[in-house]
Amino acid sequence: MRLSRTVVALATIASLPLAASALHAQPAGKPAATAPAKPTDPVLAKVNGVEIHMSDLSILAQSLPEEARQLPPAQLFPQLLDQAIDGKALVVMAKKQNLDKEPVVARNMALASERTLQSALVSREVGPSVDEAKVRAKYDAEIAGKPGEEEVHARHILVANEDLAKKLIADLKAGADFATLAKANSTDPGAASGGDRGFFKSGDMLPEFSAVAFSLKPGEVADKPVQTRYGWHVIKVEERRKAAAPSYEQAHDELRQQMISEGSNKLLASARTQVKVERFNADGSAVKATDSATPPVKK
Repeated sequence: MRLSRTVVALATIASLPLAASALHAQPAGKPAATAPAKPTDPVLAKVNGVEIHMSDLSILAQSLPEEARQLPPAQLFPQLLDQAIDGKALVVMAKKQNLDKEPVVARNMALASERTLQSALVSREVGPSVDEAKVRAKYDAEIAGKPGEEEVHARHILVANEDLAKKLIADLKAGADFATLAKANSTDPGAASGGDRGFFKSGDMLPEFSAVAFSLKPGEVADKPVQTRYGWHVIKVEERRKAAAPSYEQAHDELRQQMISEGSNKLLASARTQVKVERFNADGSAVKATDSATPPVKK
């Protein structure tokens, strides 16, 4: 397998030193000669005198596609180095054509530099607060050993108008079978199973649907139909239960993302207090007290 030179495919940081050493491994049976200490960030190539270091490949490596991660380091390393050389060669050509002086290109380069700084700041300030020990501590404090979220097992019949929904509710109150009416009248894909929605949490459904479903007792049918963007629903609750709390593995990614978001928001709030912000209208004019916060939409 050979990586495309148009793809920024790079090994993980840890594997790059391994790749380099694999290329220069001693033959079997020969003792390694004593060598001077190796530089921590060796130069791997030069392009018009511009050095390419191991750290350059390490940076590229962070976006390696999954299939490329499976390549042996000795095979991956030279391909990565070729990509780095190709990239430098393209930069040389672009600068010869003064592309870096063009306003749009220069602005994009500046924006890329700003994004790199933003990412580095968030990584340094927020990263340490979301290590595994802290994620585990959050799980233990907020989830472990606590009852899970409430769930209901409900059925529904979805129809296009309120009058039909009301008639179906009347039929159910008079003793009609819910599953039979659902199969005959519901436009929902679950009609074939008698409108059975199984167990679900409040956040799994549309708010207006959940509000009614979670207000009913087992065996109850809602007195009034519920309207959502899909139509009119006749709802019956079969059972209620407490779901089991998720395991650490199940909750890990969501907890970590929450912690990253919380840390990033705190960092952003702190950054905003340290700068002076001036706002202008969409046309560049100064903002007045009577101006709308929403820019006008061009027709």
